[in-house]
Amino acid sequence: MKKHQLIFSLSIMVLGSIIKTAAQQTPVFTEYNYNPFLINSAYAGTYNEAEATLSNSGFNSQFPGTPKNFAFTFNTALDNGKMGLGAGVINDEIGVTSATQVFATYSYKLFFDFKKNRPYWQLYDRTVLSFGITAGALLYNEDLLQLGIQDDPNFAENIDATLPAAGVGILFGHSNFFIGASMPNVIGDAFSNQDNLELSRPIYGYTGYYFSTSRFNDDFILKPSMLFKYESGAPFQVDLNMGISYKNSFEVGLGYRTSSSINFAAGFYIFKNFRALYNYTQTGGDAPIGNTHGIVLSYRGGLGYGNK
Repeated sequence: MKKHQLIFSLSIMVLGSIIKTAAQQTPVFTEYNYNPFLINSAYAGTYNEAEATLSNSGFNSQFPGTPKNFAFTFNTALDNGKMGLGAGVINDEIGVTSATQVFATYSYKLFFDFKKNRPYWQLYDRTVLSFGITAGALLYNEDLLQLGIQDDPNFAENIDATLPAAGVGILFGHSNFFIGASMPNVIGDAFSNQDNLELSRPIYGYTGYYFSTSRFNDDFILKPSMLFKYESGAPFQVDLNMGISYKNSFEVGLGYRTSSSINFAAGFYIFKNFRALYNYTQTGGDAPIGNTHGIVLSYRGGLGYGNK
C-alpha cells in the first residue's frame, strides 16, 4: 500500500510542476458562491456592512502534493456604497508548486433606474454596475529539485519568483439577478525573468438569481448560479450550482463541475452576523486527486446576513 501511495504522490507532484499554473486554482463551489470577492474585485463594497471571510480546502489530504487552498479576504463599502475597498491573501498548493497572492482592491459603482420619472417616495430595487481593480504581489515557488529528475534542464533548478499582480472585474446587479466577468491575473508572467515559468490568465464569468419558492412566503430561497472559466490550454469549464436557504438560518448547496467533480455544502447562520459552512468535493472518473473537505467562516457587520 505504501508503494502505491508513493507512486501516486510522485505522479501528482510531477503533474503539478509541469502544468501551466495560474496564481489561483478555481475556488470550489462553497468558496466562490459565498465569497464572490475571491474571483471578482467588483464585488467589493456590495453590501454597506464590512465582511471578512476565511476559507480552507484540502486540509484533510492524506497524500503529499494534492491541491490545498487557504484564503482570507476583507471588503467594505465607502461613500454610501458608491465605492468599495478590499484586501486579501490567497495561498494555493499543488504538487511541488506554491503560489501566494497578496492584494488590495478598489471598486466604483454606478446606480441607475430603468424607469423614468419615478416618484421620489417610491421604493424600488436599484440597478448597479460595479467596476473593480486589483493590485498586489504574487510569491511563486516550484521546488523542482524535490522531484529528483536528472538530465532535464527544465528541472535543473527551483523556481522562486516575486511578481506584480493585477486584475479587473465588472459586476451588474438588478433586484435578485447578478452577472459578472473578471480576469484576476491580467499581468501573468510578463515580468518574469525565468524562461520556464508560465502563468496562465484565466477569465471567469459568473451569474445567478435568487428567488422565493412562494409568492407569499420567503422561508425558502433558491439560489441557482453558474460559473464559467476560460483558460488557454485547458478545457472550457462550467459549474452548475444550486443553493437552498431556509429562513436565513440554514443552507445547503450542490454543484457540478464539468471536470467531473461534485460539490456539496451545508452550513448555518449564527447570531445574525456569523456564517459557518462545510463543503465536500468528490471527484469522478479517473481523476488522480482524491476527495477533499473544506470550510468557510464569514463575519458581516451591521445587520449581518439578515440583510440579503
